[in-house]
Amino acid sequence: MRSESVGTDAGEARVTWAVPEGARLVVALGHGAGGGIEARDLQGLARALHRDKVAVALVEQPWRVAGKKVAPAPRTLDSGWRGIWPALRKPGLPVVAGGRSAGARVACRTAEDLGAVGVLALSFPLHPPGKPEKSRADELLDAARTLPTLVVQGANDPFGKPEEFPQGPYELAAVPYGDHSFAVPKRSGMTPDDAVRTVVDAVRPWVLGLRE
Repeated sequence: MRSESVGTDAGEARVTWAVPEGARLVVALGHGAGGGIEARDLQGLARALHRDKVAVALVEQPWRVAGKKVAPAPRTLDSGWRGIWPALRKPGLPVVAGGRSAGARVACRTAEDLGAVGVLALSFPLHPPGKPEKSRADELLDAARTLPTLVVQGANDPFGKPEEFPQGPYELAAVPYGDHSFAVPKRSGMTPDDAVRTVVDAVRPWVLGLRE
């Protein structure tokens, strides 16, 4: 992997690239508000998609690069994401806009305007925990109406379980027993590696279908 710094209106962002020879597609993945690109699912996808000859760009928002503890407002997150887009397009390949949690929301809000070829939403925060009335479904549905969209959601995600999602023109895959970070309880019989494998198994065929 190689990293590059990218200046944006929101500050300096960082993109960590995994680019295999012969790549024909880039999957850009942003992190959530509570963690960075070291998240197990993001790292697992980077390894798996690299083997599939898909380039992966792990994007660190300016606030994270600056060492801040709290994510800024959605408008600032969107500005940071838009600022890194020219760097993502530099290889001259189609780009999938993706991310986990807050990063998934950013991807949904900006994908069409930026010319993405699809949206990958990991752990989409459908609503704040315990507040289903404050739904963010419109962000997801707006993206899905114009672009191929895949949501991968933990079955026990307090930000929205799979059955809470409205019907729409997107694909939805569930990670059994998974919470918002796709962590699974020991009593489930699943391991953390099993959970990541479930995420990868859902994402790979969808991405490869876009590439064909």
